[in-house]
Amino acid sequence: MIRHITSEAMAALDENCKFYGLIPLQLMENAGANVANEIKKRFTSEGTSVTIVAGKGNNGGDAFAAARHLHGFDVKIVLLGRSKDLRTEETSRNMRILKENGFDITEITDSSELKTLSRSEVIIDAIFGTGISGKIREPEATAIDLINDTSAFVVAVDVPSGLDPDTGEAEKAVRADLTVTFHSAKRGLLNAKEYVGELVVAGIGIPDGMERLAGPGDVRIVAKRKASSHKGDNGRVLIVGGGPFFGAPTLAALAALHAGADWVTIAAPKSVSSIIASISPNLIVQPLSSGILVEKDVPVVSNLIKRHDVVVIGMGLGAEEATKKAVGMIIEAAKNVVVDADGFYGLQLPLKDKHVIVTPHAGELSKIGGLEGRVEVPPEANTEERIEFVKEFSKLNKVITLMKGPTDIISDGVRVKLTRRGNAGMTVGGTGDVLAGITGAFFAIASDPFKAATAAAFVNGAAGDIAFADKGYGLLATDVVENITRVMKDFG
Repeated sequence: MIRHITSEAMAALDENCKFYGLIPLQLMENAGANVANEIKKRFTSEGTSVTIVAGKGNNGGDAFAAARHLHGFDVKIVLLGRSKDLRTEETSRNMRILKENGFDITEITDSSELKTLSRSEVIIDAIFGTGISGKIREPEATAIDLINDTSAFVVAVDVPSGLDPDTGEAEKAVRADLTVTFHSAKRGLLNAKEYVGELVVAGIGIPDGMERLAGPGDVRIVAKRKASSHKGDNGRVLIVGGGPFFGAPTLAALAALHAGADWVTIAAPKSVSSIIASISPNLIVQPLSSGILVEKDVPVVSNLIKRHDVVVIGMGLGAEEATKKAVGMIIEAAKNVVVDADGFYGLQLPLKDKHVIVTPHAGELSKIGGLEGRVEVPPEANTEERIEFVKEFSKLNKVITLMKGPTDIISDGVRVKLTRRGNAGMTVGGTGDVLAGITGAFFAIASDPFKAATAAAFVNGAAGDIAFADKGYGLLATDVVENITRVMKDFG
């Protein structure tokens, strides 16, 4: 079966490539060369006319790069728009090269300016890429009709313009003879033979391992919000923690707020609730009954669960038997749960009909009850062995695992993501609580807990790296919290 990818995942991958040094201009050059090579396989350069019909985005930029590789072909470019309005620097740069080298370029702003394309033997469709949304407007709609009315050989760049890249559905789309898609087939291409024609999947230099690396593209997936949203629309997080310790749930709550959660409540034993409330006016604190979490507190917490999107439980609770029992009951009452630290003592896996993210380091796995499969991670295990362990553990226990370490490993039993952000300074106490809070904030707004955990691991590590650059090995967990907003501003 042909490997496929969603448009969302491909957009994230493109952004992550840039972050890790594989710049968009390199990818565009490779994409254009592949399109040109597929045409060269089918046509000779002598006298073959090629018309590129291009939009203003990177899809058009791919075709502009292809034009330079079509040596000897009679190449004309029809740009649907003005070159001054091209959307990316990479597309603009490729257009400038064509202009400086005397290519035949026509800029179209009105559909009445479009003329028949029947004189071309080959048409390259580069109007829309994978980012298409909404109804197709003019002059693009007329351009698609003109392409479909010709007898020319039509080559679609990445996706036939107008085709939904994820579903293969279209109100109006180019009917291509050949589609050259990049890196992996977009999922919708596999269901739309009448639009796609022959499908060629072309490598553009993205290493196989790049899909596993978490990056800013993964953050953007879960951190985007609508301008019309109101208070609470962007996540309500309930933190259940504290008792023997009050700092841990406080760090988790502050991290969740800095990661973008609209509403964060801490349910904490009465002995520490007033201390937590005094730390920041941004914190909403619900006092519980006594010095530790006990079964008597479960009804209060259960009512709070109904008003929140996700529960983050475990930080600073302690390991009393009464607390373990209460934790288990609270997890049973919740639908979406992030479990960390002392919460592992009360967690019984596997659970049914729940979305659970666990955030242990390798040594904490043995705290979790009711496990299926291996528990101990051999200290000498290399990264690949650890990946297989986390993947198997997640599959057997039906959880998303974010295993902390020099390389954070995230898996839902099928998918795997890694992040190597973070540093040895983050062994200081509290950074795991920060990670749990960020995870809760993202989980509260993301439909996919695996994506939430992936983004959280990257943001936590990136914030820790900024803190380390400033404080070195003297960094504190609060320094990581303070840098979450900087990471979110840059990548969210």
